[in-house]
Amino acid sequence: MVSVLGISSYFHDSAASLLIDGEIVAAAQEERFTRKKHDSSFPLNAINYVMIEGNLTLKDIDYIVFYEKPFLKFDRLIETYIGYAPIGLMSFMKSMPIWLKEKLFLKQLILNEFKQIDEVDSNKIYFSDHHLSHAASAFYPSPFEESVILTADGVGEWATTTVAIGKNNKISVKKEINFPHSLGLLYSSFTYYLGFKVNSGEYKLMGLAPYGEPCYTDIITKHLMDIKCDGSFRLDQKYFNYSTGLTMTNEKFHTLFGREPRKQKEAIEQFHMDIAASIQAVIEIVILKICRSLYDEYKIKNLCLAGGVALNCVANGKIKKEKIFENLWIQPAAGDAGGSLGAAQALWFNEMKNNRVINKNDSMKGSYLGPSYSQQFVEEELSKLGGIFHTFSEDSIYEKTANAISEQKAVGWFQGRMEFGPRALGARSILADPRSESMQQLLNSKIKFRESFRPFAPSVLEESVSKWFEIDSQSPYMLLVAEVSKSKQHKIKNEDKKIIGIDKLKIKRSDIPAVTHVDCSARIQTVNKINNTKYYNLIKKFSDITGCELLINTSFNVRGEPIVNTPEDAFKCFMGTDIEVLVIENCILYKEEQDPKLKINYKEEFELD
Repeated sequence: MVSVLGISSYFHDSAASLLIDGEIVAAAQEERFTRKKHDSSFPLNAINYVMIEGNLTLKDIDYIVFYEKPFLKFDRLIETYIGYAPIGLMSFMKSMPIWLKEKLFLKQLILNEFKQIDEVDSNKIYFSDHHLSHAASAFYPSPFEESVILTADGVGEWATTTVAIGKNNKISVKKEINFPHSLGLLYSSFTYYLGFKVNSGEYKLMGLAPYGEPCYTDIITKHLMDIKCDGSFRLDQKYFNYSTGLTMTNEKFHTLFGREPRKQKEAIEQFHMDIAASIQAVIEIVILKICRSLYDEYKIKNLCLAGGVALNCVANGKIKKEKIFENLWIQPAAGDAGGSLGAAQALWFNEMKNNRVINKNDSMKGSYLGPSYSQQFVEEELSKLGGIFHTFSEDSIYEKTANAISEQKAVGWFQGRMEFGPRALGARSILADPRSESMQQLLNSKIKFRESFRPFAPSVLEESVSKWFEIDSQSPYMLLVAEVSKSKQHKIKNEDKKIIGIDKLKIKRSDIPAVTHVDCSARIQTVNKINNTKYYNLIKKFSDITGCELLINTSFNVRGEPIVNTPEDAFKCFMGTDIEVLVIENCILYKEEQDPKLKINYKEEFELD
């Protein structure tokens, strides 16, 4: 038995993953344990968890792999500062002490971190290339023997966009685009400009885009970037500040669009919606050009995606709809957390040349790779917390939960192993009725405490997806957007067509308004009985009661907090929001039965981003 521990940390979304004889045993983000969203610290808690799951101690681990190479990253920083000197002196002075004290000598830093658990032999520690880690996380768990692999993010060591070919157990990098030319940093620049947090608010920009018109697309493509026929691109650095500054954009950028960046608490106006629509359109143009070019060049029918840009599910949906490739597979933990898994897999398969066993679906086990808790543990924890709960059989759980949802109640659903990656997939989810006209607003304002424009995703029985949406393929990881089925859409009145901005939310567009975005799209999760039997059975029971084969599925957390991990986390979220029913394994808790003294004020507990 050979074990490989993969680690990502020190930037954002630190995580740990464990392989045993090449099989994915466990993976988790550090944030779920520390309760610090996007935690970048060394993932001691996640490491401890994956070792427990694998029944190993640190001394038992054969190989430890970090997801990127610090010396190459340092080389990029030095060359960039020299190239722009004397511009960027402030940023240089701020970052260099950290690098010289800690990050440059990362191996020693990692050894020191591990001492909090146990001593580690330095010869066990290896370093993978950042984009190779991403590519490996996309290809090796995929169901493909051969695939084109496209990786796009902010920046690794030097690369920002990488093309590789995976075949059997080997990945060969073919071409790359290097810093400072980056789709991820371009998108993050607009995230910053619209007043959202970089590295966490990009999905808000994506959700805002359908409210606007892409009227600034030409300005972006004529001034900010040069896009070639094959999708390769260059960004005009005169408009950006991310290379050497402390912000993403500069005054030249702001002058180009006629406004200063939106401050965090300023109102979102039509201008901001139009900017969001425009950069989203540009990203889609570039990605589709790249994909067409790659298929024409390599004539391989399969495509794998990873890197932060692969979390842009709208662009992914366009790739799928265009049918450029016959098959598409996207790593569910496509960002840096997934780099921990890819680093371990790159060592095991690519470097050590071990045989790869291909699963016809994939090898991610539904991405349910985190901790689970026994019924006994759940009951003991709820009792300690003062929760009043009822225990039922599994069949009764389905019936009572489905009935509660059909009665327009919001339900916290906590079952089995926690998801790995940013999406809740029916293990740590808040569920509700997609047929409700008021549920989208209720969930945003009373439960998630977040912006009103944010959409919610549907979880649909896999065999029924084409009945409800204009898509005929699986989407188990909620990484594809597709249009709601024409047969389920409502005809929009002429007077409603004139409505603009956030007021578009008032229009009922389909039979499932709570999961239908203003452009009649939805970010879809398909659910089958193999990957998540309990979640499948719940949706099936809801379908039996209502005739609707899908549920609203949003992550079990509030804005500013990571997805819940433990029963205590779930109870705390339950008592701090308007969630009316909490289901943890075979226990059900009803809000009206709980002690009011246990209520939590989340707005005081958490800094809301």
